[in-house]
Amino acid sequence: MKLKFIVNEDSAGKRLDVFCAENVEDINRSMVQRLIEEIKITTNNQAQKAGYRLKMGDHVAIDVGSLKTTSIPKIDLPIIYQDKDVIVINKPPGILTHSKGTFNPEATIASFISDKINFAEKGNRDGIVHRLDRATSGVMVCARNVEASRWLQKQFSARRVKKIYIAIIDSIPKEQKAIIDMPIERNPKSPQMFRVGVNGKSAVTAYEVLSANDGKCLIQLSPTTGRTHQLRVHLKSIGCPILGDELYGGNKADRLYLHAKELELTLPSRERKVFKSALPEEFDRIMGQ
Repeated sequence: MKLKFIVNEDSAGKRLDVFCAENVEDINRSMVQRLIEEIKITTNNQAQKAGYRLKMGDHVAIDVGSLKTTSIPKIDLPIIYQDKDVIVINKPPGILTHSKGTFNPEATIASFISDKINFAEKGNRDGIVHRLDRATSGVMVCARNVEASRWLQKQFSARRVKKIYIAIIDSIPKEQKAIIDMPIERNPKSPQMFRVGVNGKSAVTAYEVLSANDGKCLIQLSPTTGRTHQLRVHLKSIGCPILGDELYGGNKADRLYLHAKELELTLPSRERKVFKSALPEEFDRIMGQ
């Protein structure tokens, strides 16, 4: 399938890869880069580099056929608990919660549970009721049917789900225990990032320092809201970015040191349960424990 665009005044000056990612639903810049390398994207019938600056009136053609035919690899993830309604996963770092689009061939939590759930109409987010960032590890609950999905989504929306995260930060907060109540909004200068801002949505995080060693802190985080990048943005706002979170000013590390340790909720069976994931061993190594 080939998509065709004519560059207008608003898009003139944009990089070719940025333009394609913005104008084709469900593909990201890494997919665009691949298509450019395969000469599946042309400008005025000629191959161009990803950084080519578009001019008004340029004709851009994008052949997305090769992306559609790419199969998604199988993965095996640790299951903490499952019944007829839910499946609780211990998510490793580096795994996406769900595909960013129809053309994404990457294995995700959603693709892992796809043959374990029962939804009438298959979509790339079936069973997903909340999400963890790619780099975050820990407890994640998924629904196995429509009724369970609605039940769980209502709990998350009503803030009746209790979440506990553990992080390592490279500095010591002024207060050992506090509540960060700062609204979060998308950063207009960098759309993939968020920031504290007066026009943002309410976001509340309670934290408590558990231990400190050699300038590093092991910190417990209890968010009562679920904004995108909330914990990362809130810790940056108090001058304590998470170790490995280079996007928000953290020092470089082998991973993002943020782990979803506990998740407490009421199952569709009406049983209240707490699901836990042990702290990964690298956390103890970093803290010298």
